[in-house]
Amino acid sequence: IERTVIPDSPEHRWNIVLISVESLSGDFLSYFGNTGNITPFMDSLIPHSLFFKNFYASGTRTVRGLEALSLAIPPTPGQSIVRRPGNEGMFTMGALLKDKGYDVRYIYGGNSFFDNMGYFFSNSGYQVIDKRDIPENRIHHETAWGVADEDAFSIALDKCDESFQSGKPFFNHIMTVSNHRPYTYPEGRIDIPPSTKSRQGAVKYTDYAINQFIKDARHKPWFTNTLFVVVSDHCASSAGKTDLPVPRYHIPCLIYSPALVKPAIESRMTSQIDLAPTILGMMNLRYTSQFLGYDIYKTDPVNERVLISTYQDMGYLKHDTLVILSPKKTVRMYKTDINTGVAVNIPLSARLVNEAIAWYQGASYLFNSGKYRFKKN
Repeated sequence: IERTVIPDSPEHRWNIVLISVESLSGDFLSYFGNTGNITPFMDSLIPHSLFFKNFYASGTRTVRGLEALSLAIPPTPGQSIVRRPGNEGMFTMGALLKDKGYDVRYIYGGNSFFDNMGYFFSNSGYQVIDKRDIPENRIHHETAWGVADEDAFSIALDKCDESFQSGKPFFNHIMTVSNHRPYTYPEGRIDIPPSTKSRQGAVKYTDYAINQFIKDARHKPWFTNTLFVVVSDHCASSAGKTDLPVPRYHIPCLIYSPALVKPAIESRMTSQIDLAPTILGMMNLRYTSQFLGYDIYKTDPVNERVLISTYQDMGYLKHDTLVILSPKKTVRMYKTDINTGVAVNIPLSARLVNEAIAWYQGASYLFNSGKYRFKKN
């Protein structure tokens, strides 16, 4: 799959701040019908952003989201590549941008030892900054999962400043933690007291923290040359009536940059693995790609597909048809309503089954054979 991406115009040396939000389901947003007003800031950004209306997570855990966002590779059965041995030197968005002269960081409010995040990112192009790098006097609240999101964003702001002052473009991937049990956060930030320990409060607090971060960034000299990407790692729950209920993988994704990105609602079906190549395509980057994800703006709509998974069931959604590959070579196929999740069993199509197998077997082969490694461009 290695190919050279050759844009038809000069590269943009834009900065990127990618915020992957813990457990942010699409149905938390008012845009998708939520009546609780728990994401007021993110909802307010939609009319001013490139908003992906039909965007789907690869899996049900944070490491799956991190795998998809950094590697742009389908989820393979069992563990995420982030947690597997032999995951050094991978072809990541960070490694690619580092090779282009960017400062590249993974910023996490918890201990990056968790889920092997620190090892994976530090060995695939990123500088890792976690809770241990945040001074005590900068911490407003802490749980077992890490510091409050506002504290991680505060450090991220410093790192953006450092890169700008040194004359280097930057790519900072920030992973939030506050929307996680016990759902507590600093007092006095939002109208839901932290004593409620509710998911609604945790979501609204993270929305507040993102708002404060972007408000602060607006005063920075690097703001106008920066893409702010807000995306979820996975949904809050993936339980449902079928093995892989499609609505339980529906997550929000938006790209906000008033000076660089024209606001639009993107209705095309987009997989989480498509985000990295799509962003790089918007920046007109010339590079040799190994990503399995698509730049959706360079892809014929007939090829749109979504890849979703549990730790053992692998789903391949092509338009309204879902193929599920399971252990013991079990294969099922459904006509599915992507909005309601209602799925009706249908006879197998050999063509679609083979497509599904090719995506997942191809990803497994590329990783296990060592062919999904970064080579200097």
